[in-house]
Amino acid sequence: MISSLENEKIKKLVKLQMKKYRDLYKEYIIEGEHLIGEALKVGSVIEVFVVEGYEYNVDCPITIVSRNVMKKISTMDTPSNVIALCKKIINKNIGRKILLLDEVQDPGNLGTIIRSSVAFNIDTIILSENTVDLYNPKVLRATQGMYNFINIFSMDSKSAIEEIKNKNIKVYGTNVVNGIDVKSLSDDEKNNFCLIVGNEGNGVREEILELCDKNLYIKMNDNVESLNVGVACSILLYELGE
Repeated sequence: MISSLENEKIKKLVKLQMKKYRDLYKEYIIEGEHLIGEALKVGSVIEVFVVEGYEYNVDCPITIVSRNVMKKISTMDTPSNVIALCKKIINKNIGRKILLLDEVQDPGNLGTIIRSSVAFNIDTIILSENTVDLYNPKVLRATQGMYNFINIFSMDSKSAIEEIKNKNIKVYGTNVVNGIDVKSLSDDEKNNFCLIVGNEGNGVREEILELCDKNLYIKMNDNVESLNVGVACSILLYELGE
């Protein structure tokens, strides 16, 4: 059992609460049996840390830690009984149905978008510069583990669009002012696409919209100016997936 906060494993887990160390080690932590169970399905779990006195058996290395240590490595107000160290699994194959997030910053929104992307058969999510980190603990919890079942990686927006267009895939921005109703797209236009959704406050950046083949919007009444980006993205993905 590990009871010392100065233990090297524990010090590393604490470091992984920060993005720069997650990027450095290409590892991250998750908390709770549900998230760990989903990660075990894809083989990303390196080691599981279980609080003393709690019964938890899985087919991977297990280390028992004191409650004081568990509190130190947890990012939650009420620490879980189990925490896992995981390796990042990164695949930069783009696929044919792509979602590009242009500076989405709220962890809850990213989690919602990831769950909807899995539900509506998106191949790849590309996270632009200044988009919230996928491995932020709040994002991981919001995904309910669904991040394991879709290809997600980070890339500069303009570089991503250039690569996507080179594959003859249409790029659709989102713009409530100059867009067209998403329902007006033909079946052929829904076969292969890259949909771009933007920042919570500012939407998709103007220089990115200029690179798009078409801009889309969701038809709604005049009482609401715009929808939450997670909600809007989910509706658009549903419409594009029909």
